[in-house]
Amino acid sequence: MFSNNPFSYPYPSQRMSVYGKNAMVATSQPLAAQAGLDIIKQGGNAIDAAIATAASLTVVEPTSNGIGSDGFCLVWVNDKLHGLNASGYAPNSISIKALKDNGYQEMPRFGFVPVTVPGAVSGWVELSKRFGKLPLTKVLEPAINYAKEGYPLSPTLAYYWQNAYRIYQQNLQGEEYHEWFKTFAPNGESPKVGEVWKSLGHAKTLALIAKTNGEAFYKGEIADQIDSFSRKYNGFIRKSDLENYQAEWVEPIHINYKGYDVWEIPPNGQGLVTLMALNMLKNDTFSYRDSVETFHRQIEAIKLAFSDGLKYITEQDKMRYSVKDLLNDNYAKKRRALITDNALIPSAGTPPKGGTVYLATADCDGNMVSYIQSNYMGFGSGLVVPETGIALQNRGHNFSLDENHHNALKPGKKTYHTIIPGFLSREDDAIGPFGVMGGFMQPQGHLQVIMNSIDFQLNPQQALDAPRWQWLKDKLVVVEQNMPNDIIRGLNLRGHQIRIEHNSGSFGRGQIIWRNPKTKVLVGGTESRADGGLAVW
Repeated sequence: MFSNNPFSYPYPSQRMSVYGKNAMVATSQPLAAQAGLDIIKQGGNAIDAAIATAASLTVVEPTSNGIGSDGFCLVWVNDKLHGLNASGYAPNSISIKALKDNGYQEMPRFGFVPVTVPGAVSGWVELSKRFGKLPLTKVLEPAINYAKEGYPLSPTLAYYWQNAYRIYQQNLQGEEYHEWFKTFAPNGESPKVGEVWKSLGHAKTLALIAKTNGEAFYKGEIADQIDSFSRKYNGFIRKSDLENYQAEWVEPIHINYKGYDVWEIPPNGQGLVTLMALNMLKNDTFSYRDSVETFHRQIEAIKLAFSDGLKYITEQDKMRYSVKDLLNDNYAKKRRALITDNALIPSAGTPPKGGTVYLATADCDGNMVSYIQSNYMGFGSGLVVPETGIALQNRGHNFSLDENHHNALKPGKKTYHTIIPGFLSREDDAIGPFGVMGGFMQPQGHLQVIMNSIDFQLNPQQALDAPRWQWLKDKLVVVEQNMPNDIIRGLNLRGHQIRIEHNSGSFGRGQIIWRNPKTKVLVGGTESRADGGLAVW
C-alpha cells in the first residue's frame, strides 16, 4: 500500500503517486484542489479545505455537481471518524398518487418532479460549525472568485459539457429550462476547451451563503427564489421544505477486511453494497490481480451485493433489514456459497433479522476528509433558478412509483443514494480517504480500489489507474479497453457477457490519500480518467 516502487504494476500509470507531509488535496479539477490547499496555507484545516474545494467544484465542474447538490462526508478528527449525511428529501407536497394522476408511470429524469431538497450547502455549514477553523466568508472566497472572474475549461470538462448540451438541447423544450441554456450555454453552444466561462449569479449566491452561514439558502432570499421558480412552473418544492432541512451527523458503518477497517456512510447511501461484497470475499485468497479467478469472484460478489442493495436500501429507519442484518457474517458466507465457477444471474437474498465529484483532504494535524457531492446524471434536472446559478438536482429520479417497493416515493423521504465517500483505517490509525464517483459504478469502484490497495499492495496512483470492470445487469459486464485479452476471453468462457467500453468515463473517477501511520507522510493519487489534480504541501 505504501510501496515506493512506481514500476511494480505491469500497467504503467499515466501519473505517479504524489508524496507530501503538511497537507494534500485531491480531486477531479486542479483549480479546485489548489483552492483547498490555499485555504490550508491561510490557516485553515482539512475540513476548511474540503468545503473550499467542494464549493469551487460547483463552479469549475458544473457538469457533475452544483449548489443544488447533495453531499456525504466522512471526517477523521481527534482519532475518531464522523459521518455527515447532507442528502435532501422529497418535497412534502409530492406523492405517488399526485404523479399518477398527472400521467406519470415512473420518475422522470428532467423537470421539477425529480427535484429534491438540496443538501450540500447545509453540509458545508455543519462541517464549518463543528470542525472548521476559518469563517465561511474566507473559505468560499476561492469559489466566489472563480465564478466572478471565470476560468478556462479543461479537456475532460469540456467533453462532458458538450455531451450534456446535446442531451439537454434534445430534451429540454419548455420555458422553465431557458435559464439552463442562458447560464451554461451563454453563446448558444457549450463552451470549448480553453474558453473562459463565468457565472455572476453563481458568485452572488455563494457570497450570500457565506455571509449568512447558509441562512439565505434555506430560510431567506435564495429560498424565496427557489419557491417562486417552483410555483411558476407547478413544481413541488417549497420554501417550507428548505426551512425544515438540516444535514445530519450519522455513525459510519464498516467491516474489517483483512486487517483493515473499510468505512462507508450508512443508508440511504449505497456504500453498504461495497461492504456486503467485501464481506463475502474477506476470507478468500487472491494470488494476483490480473487473473480470471480474481475478476470473476469480484464481479459475482458485487452482483449479489447489488441485488440486496437495490431491493433493501432506502432511508435507514425505513429498511426492512438493518445494516447489521445485511453485514451478518453467516449471511455473507451463505451468499459467498452461491459463487461458483460460472456467472450467475443474481437475486436478492433473505438476511437473518437482527453526474458526481469526489475530493479528499488531509492536513499536518491528522485531520482527513472524504467528501462527495453530486447533482446526479450530469447537470441534474435541467432547471436553473433564475439569476442564481443554482442547478437543481434530480435525485428523486431514483424513487419508485410502486407503493410496495422499499424505495417508494413518499413526502419528506430520502431516496436510495448513489454517492458514497470511503475511508480506510487500521486498528486506531487513520489510513485515509478514498472515493470513486460515477452513479452505480461507485460501490464497484470502491471494491476494486480497496482490493488493489490491500490484496495487491498497489500504491494510490496504481490502484486508480488499473483497468476496471463494471457490472450492468444479469451477466452483462463492461470492461475498459486496456483490460488484458486473456482476462476477457476467460470471463467469456465462464458465462459472463463481456463488452469492451471505449469511454473511460463510464468507469468512475476517483482519488486516494493514504497517511503512513509511522512516518506521517502522505501519499496520494488522482484519477487519470479525468482532469484530476492533486495539490500538495
